[in-house]
Amino acid sequence: MSIGKRVKTAREKVDRFKKYTFEEAVTLAKEIASAKFDETLEIAVRLGVDPRHADQMVRGTVNLPSGTGKTVRVAVFAKGEKEKEALDAGADVAGAEDLIAKVQGGFLEFDKAIATPDLMGQVGRLGKILGPRGLMPNAKLGTVTFEVAQAVKELKAGKIEFRVEKNGIVHCPMGKLSFSLEKLMINIAAFMDSIQKAKPSTSKGTYLKGLVIASTMGPGIRIDPFLVKDLKSYLA
Repeated sequence: MSIGKRVKTAREKVDRFKKYTFEEAVTLAKEIASAKFDETLEIAVRLGVDPRHADQMVRGTVNLPSGTGKTVRVAVFAKGEKEKEALDAGADVAGAEDLIAKVQGGFLEFDKAIATPDLMGQVGRLGKILGPRGLMPNAKLGTVTFEVAQAVKELKAGKIEFRVEKNGIVHCPMGKLSFSLEKLMINIAAFMDSIQKAKPSTSKGTYLKGLVIASTMGPGIRIDPFLVKDLKSYLA
């Protein structure tokens, strides 16, 4: 299959055999971007874990300090004062039985969902709808809580979830290419710090096996995992 001139030109600027520094890789990704829209910078981390074993599952959340550059629509399953609290904090939609019925009827115009613990018994019935889409509230990820205002604000500000796939790779967006180099580096530093803190105690040998970043339409750019230590200067 032939490739377009734009893609070919971008690929020619990336040395497939070189492992770049984080700053070099991000700078290069910004330079070779040529799409007509603001591309997202994504990172893929290959970990030395076997996700088939429950004690080697890597999963968590991270607050990206620079945000994601994406408008996140948040739904909150709550009632009474907590429903009002969620809406006041910026939730796009909130409700209890009425919202549950709406979702059962096909309403899915939201990117993240939060639920108060007292409603999880009812929200659980939406498992077949929300689960496959990654929308099910989860206490371990901070989306089953009575602190709904804080949860809404965090998701709106750039809190993202990460989870290792069956092949041992974690994919996550790090922001838009229109972000400054510093803002993207701050996000990457926060993400990599969370990945390292999430290392299972049962993981043996090399944990960070490979790192690649790429824009939505751009080629992959390899980064030396050993250089993750250089990100400390970007951490708050």
